[in-house]
Amino acid sequence: ILGVSCGAGKYMTGFKTVASMVSAMIDDLKITVPVALHLDHGTYEACFDCIDAGFSSIMFDGSHYPIDENIEKTKELVAICKEKGLSLEAEVGSIGGEEDGVVGECADPDECKAIADLGVTMLAAGIGNIHGKYPANWPGLSFETLAAVKEKVGDMPLVLHGGTGIPEDMIKKAISLGVAKI
Repeated sequence: ILGVSCGAGKYMTGFKTVASMVSAMIDDLKITVPVALHLDHGTYEACFDCIDAGFSSIMFDGSHYPIDENIEKTKELVAICKEKGLSLEAEVGSIGGEEDGVVGECADPDECKAIADLGVTMLAAGIGNIHGKYPANWPGLSFETLAAVKEKVGDMPLVLHGGTGIPEDMIKKAISLGVAKI
């Protein structure tokens, strides 16, 4: 999985350049394992740019929108990704930390269910995780929230963003509660 952020896409002169470079590397290096080209924390607009560029996996971060708008935008992306055979990860709740300056709030399990029911491939739910360095006073992951989300979404694979710095025992517990991608 090659994750590309909006900033990296811009720095590398665009998502089409990234997709072309990866395609050429696969050919030139005779890579035989499947390679997923993944947009990480994409804006609504960047999702369309990456779909057009040939990415195989899109992460739409609609967590900063009101839930009704997140649902509507995600619903539109689900239809397009399904038509093109792409995976789509969506986010509910916010991930705090250095990456975006947002203080994270835990996701609402009912909102997670509403997004999961749209047909996304996987779901990132904010459970107290942070991008960047975890502060000394960090209270840890909210396993209560994670368990409630898992109960609502069933077999939907869950994603934990900001995994660097989370103690190993918390990572293992998160995996036991349905986290499939970190």
